[in-house]
Amino acid sequence: MHVTVKGKQLDVGDALRTHVNETLTNLVGKYFSNPIDALVVLSKDAGLYTADIQVHVGRGILLQSNAQASEPYPAFDAAAERVAKRLRRYKRRLRDHNARLATAAEVALPARKYIIEAPADEMDGAETDVGLDGGAESADGAPMIVAEMKTDIELLTVSEAVMRMDLADIPALMFRNRAHGGLNMVYRRPDGNVGWVDPADSGAAKEAGA
Repeated sequence: MHVTVKGKQLDVGDALRTHVNETLTNLVGKYFSNPIDALVVLSKDAGLYTADIQVHVGRGILLQSNAQASEPYPAFDAAAERVAKRLRRYKRRLRDHNARLATAAEVALPARKYIIEAPADEMDGAETDVGLDGGAESADGAPMIVAEMKTDIELLTVSEAVMRMDLADIPALMFRNRAHGGLNMVYRRPDGNVGWVDPADSGAAKEAGA
């Protein structure tokens, strides 16, 4: 696995770079024989060190975690342990998931995703306003798009979608439901449960209870 280590406001020395590389390679290697790559960004702000980890372990499977500490080594080790916990939690399901992907000839639905500018604390001038969704708006009322990217909407079961959302440490995930091919969404609720939105079902919204 190719591991890239970067520093922001921080000089990453050879010893720390070696520690990151060996730790991640050994950790991920317990569960995947051919992981794709990993990116670790170490930064320092206001006396705290932050470690952000991204690991691509297979088609569409992304693991992400982060942690903070007063020193760079403990920050990275804490973030790496969070990756390890998720891998242990989904060990059997990941093995079955990867085996199915290896034999399936499924095509993901291509889509585009956009980043909409968040409202500023103080709006100056008349060129922008705050819309009903809380985002900034231009003078003609359109949302202020600051980035546009390609993405894929995968064909998954509900449990696979919840797993991918948890591994990537993201608040929501859109997917195509393997049962009927329609668009679904799972999302993390404030109470810790997982919400599941299925427009094809008369109940519309369900609780996955993950």
